[in-house]
Amino acid sequence: MINFAWLKRYMPTKLFGRTLIILIIPVFGIQLVVGVLFIQRHFEGVTRQMAGSVGSELTYLIATVDTVDPLSNAIQLEATADLLGFTLDYVPGGTVTPGRELGFLDVSGREMERTLRDIIARPMRISTTEIRKSVRIDIQTDTGLLTAIVPQRRMIASNPHLLFTWTILTSLVLLGISILFLRNQVRPIRKLALAAEAFGKGQSMKFRPQGAEEVRRAGAAFLAMRQRLERQIESRTAMLSGVSHDLRTPLTRMRLALAVAEPSPEVEELQHDVEEMERMLEGFLAFARGEGTEETADVDATEFIRRIAQDARREGAVLTLNILNDTPNDTSVPMREMALGRAVRNLVSNAIRHGDEVRLTLRLQPSSMEIAVADDGPGIPEHQREEALKAFTRLDAARNQDQGGGVGLGLSIAADVARGHGGKLVLGTSQALGGLRAAIRIPR
Repeated sequence: MINFAWLKRYMPTKLFGRTLIILIIPVFGIQLVVGVLFIQRHFEGVTRQMAGSVGSELTYLIATVDTVDPLSNAIQLEATADLLGFTLDYVPGGTVTPGRELGFLDVSGREMERTLRDIIARPMRISTTEIRKSVRIDIQTDTGLLTAIVPQRRMIASNPHLLFTWTILTSLVLLGISILFLRNQVRPIRKLALAAEAFGKGQSMKFRPQGAEEVRRAGAAFLAMRQRLERQIESRTAMLSGVSHDLRTPLTRMRLALAVAEPSPEVEELQHDVEEMERMLEGFLAFARGEGTEETADVDATEFIRRIAQDARREGAVLTLNILNDTPNDTSVPMREMALGRAVRNLVSNAIRHGDEVRLTLRLQPSSMEIAVADDGPGIPEHQREEALKAFTRLDAARNQDQGGGVGLGLSIAADVARGHGGKLVLGTSQALGGLRAAIRIPR
């Protein structure tokens, strides 16, 4: 069985290119069939028939000059030439050097030569290039050299390339019209893909289903899905925000009651519990805000990452900032600045809590941005990294990522924000520091 897997490397990746190939291959396949089977065969057959007729006439002339005395040849050849439309010349005792002079791509000329040599069967020289639009034929007779200059139209089918040229031109015109229609059919699909891609990045792009019925149905299904997801996100955000705010009231009363209570170990433990519950509420609120209504805007990524590093250093963190920019003339990146900033700060806070040294790296590439946070802590085992990205997950046995009262939302918030930007959060091992390396990668 033939394996065509290697063709995938050369195939276009877009629908327009693949559909264009589906159009082009049959069209040019038909041209090839027409060119080989019709033009070549047909015009060669016509040329063979025309050259055969002239060959028979030349055979008669050869027999004439060999039987008539030389003085009568000139008169008879002149009269015969007028009847046949030739230019004839006879040199008694002359000789010919056999050969041919044909054009490089003169297929019909070669067929004419073969036909004449088969019919006349005498030494001869044939030239289609010496005299414009004429064929010169030098034939060795028994008594001398007979030269015939025959109009090309009498021996070779005229303009065999004309049909092929017109066929090609017509096909190109029809192909151009087909491309215009094809673009109109592909455009709605491209718009649907752009709308889906924008929604995957957390952006709301105007989209109206159009095009063929199947494309319109797919567009309508996408709009319905987008509305359902937006309602679910709004419901989740409202629920978590409401619960978190409702819980603040009793916590505030408890804090006030503890503030006026007599100091004791039990009061200190209760104050610690209240503070831990407040941190948990902040985590809930941050999780709820993760997919809020913040609009995407172009932000200077270098200034963005420097502000985060400065905030961490003001809190006493030992943090190293590295900026690697492959596009020094363009540092802007489309992002939701508050959401992404919250995600990166969560990663930095986790790194500070579990390590002594933290390294924050920004890498700008032409089509993507990566923000990596590495530490020298215990890290997360590879088999637990996927689990660590789930909400409310604690890895106390491995990294104790929720040390200090977290609720297992730090990495989950960062992963949600990365997905909201059309990217992802990747967990790995820092080669330089040996601890966890958490990298947010988003497209530009």
